Amino acid sequence: MSQSKQERSSDHVGAAPQYDAIVIGAGFGGLYMLYKLRNELGLRVRAFDKASGVGGTWYWNRYPGALSDTESFVYCYSFDKGLLQDWHWDTRYVTQPQILTYLEHVADRFDLHRDIQFNTGVTAAHFDEARNVWIVRTDTDETFTARFLVTALGLLSATNVPDIKGIETFAGEQYHTGAWPEHIDFAGKRVGVLGTGSTGLQVITAIAPLVKHLSVFQRSPQYSVPVGNGPVAPEEVAAVKGQYDQIWKDVRNSVVAFGFAESAVPAFSVSEDERQSVFQKAWDKGGGFRFMFETFSDIATDPAANEAAASFIRSKIAEIVDDPETARKLTPTEAYAKRPLCDSGYYATFNRDNVSLIDVKATPIEEVTPKGVRTSDGVEHHLDILIFATGFDAVDGNYTRIDIRGRNSLAIRDHWASGATSYLGVATENFPNMFMILGPNGPFTNLPPTIEVQVEWIADLVEYASKAGINVIEATGQAENGWTSLCTEIADQTLFSKAASWIFGANIPGKTRSVLFYLGGLGAYRQHINGVAADHYQGFRLQPSDPAASTAAMASVG
Repeated sequence: MSQSKQERSSDHVGAAPQYDAIVIGAGFGGLYMLYKLRNELGLRVRAFDKASGVGGTWYWNRYPGALSDTESFVYCYSFDKGLLQDWHWDTRYVTQPQILTYLEHVADRFDLHRDIQFNTGVTAAHFDEARNVWIVRTDTDETFTARFLVTALGLLSATNVPDIKGIETFAGEQYHTGAWPEHIDFAGKRVGVLGTGSTGLQVITAIAPLVKHLSVFQRSPQYSVPVGNGPVAPEEVAAVKGQYDQIWKDVRNSVVAFGFAESAVPAFSVSEDERQSVFQKAWDKGGGFRFMFETFSDIATDPAANEAAASFIRSKIAEIVDDPETARKLTPTEAYAKRPLCDSGYYATFNRDNVSLIDVKATPIEEVTPKGVRTSDGVEHHLDILIFATGFDAVDGNYTRIDIRGRNSLAIRDHWASGATSYLGVATENFPNMFMILGPNGPFTNLPPTIEVQVEWIADLVEYASKAGINVIEATGQAENGWTSLCTEIADQTLFSKAASWIFGANIPGKTRSVLFYLGGLGAYRQHINGVAADHYQGFRLQPSDPAASTAAMASVG
């Protein structure tokens, strides 16, 4: 029998929590967390998502051309061998509709839908110190309580719309790629796209053949290589499935977890001819992470090696783009040190007669008008549709948009006012019994393998606490500071820290620029967190509900 809204909303003082755990989000992270806690540990769990279905990021990002830049065979879960063998793919990369279908299949296969409340956004989560429970409120005017709170909010979900004068006056249609509606008709339309990051490259390439005219407003030129998507033969799929045990072992012990062996060869340990040959083979094969990490070992760390790779891509832009002035505008001059991009013909798109490039560093946008966009040179670019491919307030943006409060009613937005931090990417001081999937300073990798590592680790900690009679789990400030220092130290050894990139929060005006990822690789990260677990979760304060009983229980589980 289903509970009424009023019954489900009770949170009077002294009442036992309704759930052992509440999970926010129903993407890759939320689904697997629900599975681990409910299906394997037998806990009472409720998940919430503001969308009407599963998918997380892939539910909302339905824009034309949306594609994972991780190859299909490792952009999936590995926890269930039956699922690995049963699921089929026939292209090298998976599109948004394919990913959404996959996640829907996972939810059906493991009967997850019955414990997910869709069309329900979490507006607040407050820790009640008297009862050691989380009180969670939703935009449906309901209140729920749980012992543990797990946030599976996604890295790239809090959309970033730039504050441009006159944006509200535009008479045409406006869309952000991260909140894309269905069935937009581009035929005969003049379309403007703001933003040329990964999403911008995908949507620009996809819609250029569909529109009357496309105006691309570029702030920063990008280094990009071909994606290399295409059909995969059934024999190749069968071969991968036959080697999955070894593939996943290698993925978990690798750096970026993309399913290839990262190079151990420095760029300048080979001749110029061989170096160019390696770059050309990588260009022909495709893949942004392959180009940066499979070619040579030091592209992300050595300026000379980085310049060699950057110079190769610049030469390709000059070859591909017909108009010299357009090619100049498209050619980056800074280090090749942002998240590596790949595309399905981005540079060649600017050879089309119906595509124009506006360099908004040379001629900044002054305002949006009812008819379009006016730049500083006085030109009003007339538009029917304006698309914001302007990215996200990454990593912590979704946290600060929810009223999350820990000890002493400390708001997480205040806790992170000087930059988002965590211990191991999964917990933060003053927010007991709250665990983050892909929280600040987690690994910079292909995401599903990292999600699995973190979800399994969190589930193990919850199980450990239950057996040991632990009532409260909280990261210490000392441990959190140590982890932040390690992440900063590693980042400073790379060229990524020298670039103005979203992976350091540089895309959001006014946001404190800080390290947001652990750049040491998934294999090294696993060693860190497994060492913490083996040392009885060093760096966490573990508060027993009954100290005497807990001492005996901890001895038995240690």
